[in-house]
Amino acid sequence: MFGFLFADYWWFAIPGMLLGFYAQIKLSSTYKKYSQVGTLSRITGAEAAREILDRAGLRDMPVSEVQGHLTDHYDPTRRQLCLSSENYHSTSLAAVGVAAHEAGHALQHKAAYAPLHFRMFMVPATQFASMAWMGILVLGMIIPKFFPMAIGLAIAIFSIITLFQLVTLPVEFDASRRAKEQLSKLGLIQQSEAPGVSAVLSAAAMTYVAGLVASVLQLLQLLMLARGGRERD
Repeated sequence: MFGFLFADYWWFAIPGMLLGFYAQIKLSSTYKKYSQVGTLSRITGAEAAREILDRAGLRDMPVSEVQGHLTDHYDPTRRQLCLSSENYHSTSLAAVGVAAHEAGHALQHKAAYAPLHFRMFMVPATQFASMAWMGILVLGMIIPKFFPMAIGLAIAIFSIITLFQLVTLPVEFDASRRAKEQLSKLGLIQQSEAPGVSAVLSAAAMTYVAGLVASVLQLLQLLMLARGGRERD
């Protein structure tokens, strides 16, 4: 029964997978392109982030180097900005754009930007949901009499993931807006360099859009699966 149900609705996953694949290719190619274009000021990603933080009164916030490719992130619990080695040391437009974006999250935190705080609040529940929904669904498939309850729980839990993806969009878009604003305002990039920074940040933002689309389609698949299960009972 359940094999046929999944076969009926597998096509929900295709658009999300294709969009996600395209977004990753777009990010990789755009980042690679602008990682080879140096800033006129020759400022590094770490220096750009440091300047933005200092001007915002966040002089005590550390800018740390971490290993990995595009592992850049802002840690709100430790109030620490972490840059991958390539962006920490590089003077490219890509590095400065990524570093400024992460600094943008720190500025959000300082300004008590509501979507950021809501996303931080959701992190524990989202981590649990990411691990739990599939296990509950599989349990319902193994024990058919529990399937109606299991699919209902899986939908409720997966909705948390979808909401998290939705909240993430304004957080990321706003951080990019702050990054571009600060880079220009502080004279860290020239007007002619702004399109390159925008291209990198837009490509990165597309991955979050793709994540939301994939999550919504997965939720629709679960809803249709629940409906199909009821119709076949």
